Amino acid sequence: MTPKSAFTYRDYEALPNDGRRYEIHDGELCVTPAPSFEHQVVHINLLRVLLQHVPAVAPGLLLSAPLDVILADRPDETTIVQPDILYIAPDRMALTSPRGMEGGPTLAVEILSPSTRKIDRVTKTRLYARYGVPFLWLVDPDARTIEAFALEGTRYALAVAAAGPEPVDLPPFTGLGLVPDALWP
Repeated sequence: MTPKSAFTYRDYEALPNDGRRYEIHDGELCVTPAPSFEHQVVHINLLRVLLQHVPAVAPGLLLSAPLDVILADRPDETTIVQPDILYIAPDRMALTSPRGMEGGPTLAVEILSPSTRKIDRVTKTRLYARYGVPFLWLVDPDARTIEAFALEGTRYALAVAAAGPEPVDLPPFTGLGLVPDALWP
């Protein structure tokens, strides 16, 4: 794939620390505003649930944005994303480095916002699939739903769509018992 511009990791490192969220999608710089209040409430509520599960029940590491996930860092292709939440199972721990994550995590979680909805649903979903991220959750505060996807070949298949007051397990976790309604402000 030919990048629209030639942003590299070195260019990315030189960007100002100005509170904006920068990512590079196939060499193209993507800038989004800071998350909204509602986004952050959903984020912290989901993180609370997951922190009760990882690593106590599911071994591995749970991290929160901002953290660079460097999916590609080559002269011909650079892709760097910052999922809202990511889970790294033990088999992917070797992909961590001082720069962040040098490859796909086990699970990427994106909380949709009006300014990022299309990027998260289309662009980043394609990137996560291309670089072999096994699981992706799209959390939609407007619809009050969570969609959990599992990678099948080169595309994601919907594994679970969750809403309401009943506890659910979302892949890759069993015994999670997440209550979707508990996430929303």
